[in-house]
Amino acid sequence: MSFPMADPDRRDFLTSREAIGHVQLPAWPRSNKSLRLVELDVEWVRFSTLNHRTKAEQQREAQRQGQDDLFSSDPLGPTAQEVQLAILAGQQKFDELKEDLRKRDQQEPAIVTADGVLINGNRRTAALRMLLREGHLKCQYVRCLVLPGDATPEEILLLEAELQVARDFREDYSWINEAMMIEELYELSDRDWEQVSVRMHRPRREVQGLYEKLLLVQQLVNQSQGARLPIDFTDNESAFDELAKHIRTLPATEAAGVKNAYFLGIVSGVNYRQLRHLRREDSEALVAKELRSEATLEGLVAAASTGWLDDVENDPLSDLLGDDEPQDTVVEDILGLIVTRRPEAVVELADGSGVPMQSVLRSLSGAVSAAAQEADERSREQNTVDAPFQRTEKALRELNRLPALLRSSRAHSGWDEDAFQDELDRMEKLLAQLRESS
Repeated sequence: MSFPMADPDRRDFLTSREAIGHVQLPAWPRSNKSLRLVELDVEWVRFSTLNHRTKAEQQREAQRQGQDDLFSSDPLGPTAQEVQLAILAGQQKFDELKEDLRKRDQQEPAIVTADGVLINGNRRTAALRMLLREGHLKCQYVRCLVLPGDATPEEILLLEAELQVARDFREDYSWINEAMMIEELYELSDRDWEQVSVRMHRPRREVQGLYEKLLLVQQLVNQSQGARLPIDFTDNESAFDELAKHIRTLPATEAAGVKNAYFLGIVSGVNYRQLRHLRREDSEALVAKELRSEATLEGLVAAASTGWLDDVENDPLSDLLGDDEPQDTVVEDILGLIVTRRPEAVVELADGSGVPMQSVLRSLSGAVSAAAQEADERSREQNTVDAPFQRTEKALRELNRLPALLRSSRAHSGWDEDAFQDELDRMEKLLAQLRESS
């Protein structure tokens, strides 16, 4: 994380800007927490393109415009700044924020670097800038605290993390953007989860869980070869959360199978409540069976298998490891085919015909949902079989505790031995009924 240096004239201008006061900023990691408070023109300050609140949205805009370096080649230039303004203005509750600023003015100062780049208050400044452009002249200036000229990128990241913890009128980070911040803090902290937990003021299991979900998202994004971005999966947090927790301790082969089934369901739009039934060892086999039995997917199965067989045959590990049994890779094959295509694309089949991606996704969603339903039914049947044993085991555990309890209970003056013998008689009658019912 490195903040770009602006024109030296900007730093000189800000240094010479008259302070209207000094304010203590508790979140600033240094011992001297007193910062200069100045008023700056809302068109002069620069939005931070490294703000973690908008990191995923920036990736999407760079892809849309076909310019990978949109926010890195000239982050403080007019093009990147106007796109960043549009991103901020497009966030939820932005209109409410604008209205609040119009009525009550700015209540808390923003924070800028010595070059005038916003570290905190990007959305508020964007709202003030939009209000000014709409003719509200009282919104021409934004009050800002100015960080020292030698502030490091690491200090700025820690400051952002600390400020992110405080909840006020600001829009919450999306879980994807928050996980990206945690990922950066994790590396900054020498991969020490305890430090990340302290800096985020969150339990270790919570920040580590967000990171694990992000790793799964990144796997799917990498597999898409640029067709998908992390922001595309913002609405799938529950699915990634349940998947991450389930596969955490599974053997690699079983984890890969569950992950393939889940990924195919996520990409095709299956609800996470249905996907949770696929958290079982045979999940990939169940999905494969439904894919092969769905007539509308016959051409897709053929196209996916054809495209991937060459890779399998050329695998240098095949001869070394051998293959006792051929693996049904239809789930992995189809996932590899569709995840590399955008929803508006057309999928070319083996016979040369094309099928709209939306039609393919609907068919896949139906197949994965059917597999999840069958998994649920199998689990219910298994629960019916296992339930008597589970209850018997529970009853035996309680009975095993009785001898130790009886010794102290029988020594008590209020003990009723006859009543206890009646209870034993009831138990014997129940055991006789259980034997007879077989």
